[in-house]
Amino acid sequence: MAATGFHYARRRPELTTLYEVVRDNLATLYAAADAGFASPLPGFVRSELEGYLECGLLCRGFVVMACTEPECHARHLVAFSCKGRGFCPSCLGRRMAQTAANLIDHVLPEQVPLRQWVLTVPFELRARLAYDAELLGGLSRELASAVMDFYRRRFELGGVRGGKSGAVTVVQRSSSDLRLNPHYHLVALDGVFTEEESAAAPTFHPLPHLTSLDVAEVLQVARVRILRFLVRKGAVVDTEPLELGAPRAQDDGLLQLAAAAVTGHPPAGPERRERAPVLLAERGEVRVTGPLLVSDGGFTLHAATVAGGHDPSGRESLVRYALRPPLAQERLTRAGDDLVRIALKRPFSDGTVAVDLDPLSLLCRLVPMVPPPRFHTVRYAGVLASASRLRSRIVPQPGVTDPTEPRAPLGGSRCGWRPWAELMHRVFQLDLDRCPLCGAPMKLRALVTEPANIRRYLRHLDEATALPPRSPARDPPYFQSAVVRRQLAQPLPQQLPLLA
Repeated sequence: MAATGFHYARRRPELTTLYEVVRDNLATLYAAADAGFASPLPGFVRSELEGYLECGLLCRGFVVMACTEPECHARHLVAFSCKGRGFCPSCLGRRMAQTAANLIDHVLPEQVPLRQWVLTVPFELRARLAYDAELLGGLSRELASAVMDFYRRRFELGGVRGGKSGAVTVVQRSSSDLRLNPHYHLVALDGVFTEEESAAAPTFHPLPHLTSLDVAEVLQVARVRILRFLVRKGAVVDTEPLELGAPRAQDDGLLQLAAAAVTGHPPAGPERRERAPVLLAERGEVRVTGPLLVSDGGFTLHAATVAGGHDPSGRESLVRYALRPPLAQERLTRAGDDLVRIALKRPFSDGTVAVDLDPLSLLCRLVPMVPPPRFHTVRYAGVLASASRLRSRIVPQPGVTDPTEPRAPLGGSRCGWRPWAELMHRVFQLDLDRCPLCGAPMKLRALVTEPANIRRYLRHLDEATALPPRSPARDPPYFQSAVVRRQLAQPLPQQLPLLA
C-alpha cells in the first residue's frame, strides 16, 4: 500500500469488458473481413489483436518475484505483455510512463515551463492521415514550425533577438469515443533560449502571458502552411471547398474501415448516444468552449494547459497526458441490449456523456487505432531536435537528479528501457523491490516459459492453464445487438443476405 492510496494487485485482463469484446467478436470480424463486409485486415493488425488476447495471462509465461527472506513466502507473478502499440491499456500505459520518464529525465530542460498545443484537423483528412506517414509527419513539422515561429516573433517584439524554442509532438489516433481522429499534442517549451557571449549556458526567457488572439494567430499560420503542404503532396486538390486527391495504392487496404471509424457509420457503427437532460434555464445562453481555444476552417487549436518550471510532478503529468492510451479500462462497460458503453471523460458540446455501440462496431473502431509498422508517433522540433547544436547544452545531464528523489538515479546510462518495478514506483509510489510483508528485498527467482512448467506451476496455484475460449463467428449480419439490427432496418440474422 502506497501513501497515495494505490496498492498492487496482479492485473487480470480476461475479466475486463475490453478483453471480452475482443475475444467474443474477433472470429466474427475475421469472417466479416473475408466476406467483404469490412476491409481486409493486414498482418500487423491481426498480430496486434492476437497478441492482446495473450497479454497479461499467466498461461503464456511469467516471471516470479520472491522475497529474499528465507522464512517469508511472499511473491509476485508478473505475466508477459504483448507490447502492443494500438489499444492495449496495459502496454500503452507502460509505454506512456516510460516515454514520459525518459523525456523528463533526458530531453526536456529542467525548470522550464511547458505548454501543450493540441491541433485537430477536419474530418475529411482524418482517414487519409491515419495511414500516410509522409502526410502525418509533414503536418507535425508545419505545426511545430508555426508554434516555434510564434515564440520567436513574440520575443522579438520585446527586444529579445535570436530566440529559439523547442517542442515534442505526440500523435494521438482517436477521440474519446474511439472514433479515428489523428491529432497532435505538441508539448512546447513555453519560451525561448538565447545565447549570450558572457553566459556559459543559453539563457531561457519564459513567455509572460498568452491570449486567445495569439492562439488564433498560430492557428491561421499553421492552417495555411498545412493546406499548402497537402496541395503540394497531392493529398488535397482544392481548398475552397476542401477536395481530397486520390489515395496512394498502398493506402487502399484499410481506407474503407478508417473512413467508417471517422464518421461512426457501419461497420464501425451505428452508435447510440446518451445525453444529459437539457435544463430549461440554459436555453438561449451562450456557451464558452474554454480559454485559449480557437477554430478555423475545420481546424481547432487549444493551448490552455501549462505546467510550471518548478512543478516537476505537473510537468511529468502533462507529458503523460499527451502520451496517454486511447481508452481507459474503467470507461468501457456493458450496457443493455447486448451493447457496450464508452463513458466520456468530458461531455461533448451537444451534451453527450456516453456512446453505446455494438461490440463488433467497437472492435472495428479499435482496428484503426493500430499504427502501421515504422510509424513514428513522437517527434522532436526546435532546440530539442537531434540536429540542434543547443540540444546538448540544455537537456538534463546524465546522473544529475533531484537530491530529494527517493530512488537511486540511473547513472550515466541513457537507455530508454526502464524496469517494471521502477515505473510502478514512479507513477504510483509503490515500492515493489521490497517485500510487502517483511520489507526484505524482492528478487527475480524464475523465468517460466516452458509450457509443461507453466501448467505445473499454475495447477499448484489453482490458476487457469489455457487461454479463455473464443466465441465462434456469427452469421450475417454479424452485429450481435438486436437493437442495432432494427436500427439498420435489417431482418433477423438467418434471413439477412450478406452485405456488400
